[in-house]
Amino acid sequence: MKLRRIVTLLIIAAAFAAGTGVYLQQSSQPPAGRMTAGASAPAFEAVTLQGEKVRLSEYKGRVVLLNFWATWCKPCMREMPLLNELSQSAELPVETLFVNAGESKGTVSEYMAEQQFSFPVIIDVTGRISASYSVNALPSTYIINKAGEISKIVVGEIGDPDTLKQWLAEAGAE
Repeated sequence: MKLRRIVTLLIIAAAFAAGTGVYLQQSSQPPAGRMTAGASAPAFEAVTLQGEKVRLSEYKGRVVLLNFWATWCKPCMREMPLLNELSQSAELPVETLFVNAGESKGTVSEYMAEQQFSFPVIIDVTGRISASYSVNALPSTYIINKAGEISKIVVGEIGDPDTLKQWLAEAGAE
């Protein structure tokens, strides 16, 4: 009985070790098709919550901060006041585009009204825009330079305004 239990535990341990090795090998390599700094920002056309048509190509020649978020994402909610302030500031010439990932127009409208945020929000219900940017975690922020190239990718919460301003300046927002 003890021998059988030991053999079973050894088999489970070996399977776990093999699985962990495969996972570590896969996670150390960048996923195929993943966005990288220096790549051209994928073009998209969408409609904001307010009904305005948005084309990324119309922003060429300007620095763009493209933020992917959701109302259920706590880190997204924590960074929203900073990004809202940036969107209303004249300090840096930056265009801000906020892409809500996968939620309904009603959910997003209600959240925006509750928080009294006024920035334009693109609703990406189908996930098409998120997929074109290889977004796999929220929040994800892409800083796009004046040439239309991705200069910085930030996965996770942006908490430091000075660091954000530095990244925007490096992209050409002066």
